[in-house]
Amino acid sequence: MKKICIVTTVSLTMKAFVVETAKYLHNKCGYDITLICNDDKEFSDSLPDYIKFIPVSMARGVDLSVFSSIIDFIKIFKKEKFDLVQFSTPNASLAASIAAKICGVPIRLYCQWGIRYVGFSGVARKIFKFLEKIVCANATDVNAVSFLNKNFAVKEGLYKDSKADVVGRGGTIGVDLSNYDISKKAEWREIIRNKNGISKDDFVFGFSGRVSADKGCKELFTAFKKVSENNENVKLMIAGPIDDKSGSDDEIFNWAKNSDKVVFTGQIENKEMCLHYAAMDVLVHPTYREGFGMVIQEAGAMACPVITTDIPGASEVLENEVSCLLVKPADSESLYEKMNEICNDTQKVKEMGENARKFVEENYERSIMLNNQLERYKKLLEDK
Repeated sequence: MKKICIVTTVSLTMKAFVVETAKYLHNKCGYDITLICNDDKEFSDSLPDYIKFIPVSMARGVDLSVFSSIIDFIKIFKKEKFDLVQFSTPNASLAASIAAKICGVPIRLYCQWGIRYVGFSGVARKIFKFLEKIVCANATDVNAVSFLNKNFAVKEGLYKDSKADVVGRGGTIGVDLSNYDISKKAEWREIIRNKNGISKDDFVFGFSGRVSADKGCKELFTAFKKVSENNENVKLMIAGPIDDKSGSDDEIFNWAKNSDKVVFTGQIENKEMCLHYAAMDVLVHPTYREGFGMVIQEAGAMACPVITTDIPGASEVLENEVSCLLVKPADSESLYEKMNEICNDTQKVKEMGENARKFVEENYERSIMLNNQLERYKKLLEDK
């Protein structure tokens, strides 16, 4: 029986991107699966008996405690003798990759779900690029989250083209369409709009995620303010928490917080997001950097077209001018033009939404993505 270990920094990442894969690998191939992240008893208790859990303390952000984490990993890897160790998220990847290489783990798989330093500049960019290079050098194989992200990494000298692969069209575990019942869209749309004081006749732009500068929220508010001045029945629904470092004291953020055109729902549980996508006419996702864009896949699953930035990851999820519209990153004028255009073309919104749902069904449905991952694991284990 092949022994696989999957490492992330926190349990939240495990729940969102790993657990379903772990179950699938065990049930299909009988792999012995161990998960490692920060201690979380509730998470540990939620796992099936056939999945082992080992807690390892890992700080978030740059912290010297990484050396303690490396020692813990070395002890575990020497004892367990895994055939494959997979790591993702910055701190977990740094510690686990070093320990796995020291212990001679045959397959060291780095799931590069994003490249953190892309959004940095100056000294911070140099430091985090250096750390990224260490992780990539320690890995025997890399799962790049998308083709453009892989191309960027190769050009940056993080690894050679032959070291990395993209699973399917990209992404992680895709979307469980059983949670996105398109037949209930009208019902869910009415529920959420009534709850938030939004008229059935309003055109609703939506945003899903953390309200922060690097998610393009300043450009979003700037563009929407201009759209709202030219169009009477428009609303912007923000589904997510406000980051403490969002720049929320800026004038445009203050305008948004005080405008009756902008609705802040706060943090929404993942199981409730399908209802909120149903209430939106278009999801706006003007991020500066992106792994692959799970929210874009989720919106598409609810037949909600997307406006997003023309950057690696975000631009690759759907098809430009077919199921999504692309704008320049960090450019409020480019964003305004597309938002103003789409809110006055309901037929295009309908067609793009239908195309988005079909594309998600064909490419990102959960079982398709899990099978793609299974084939990747089988190939790695057989080749080594």
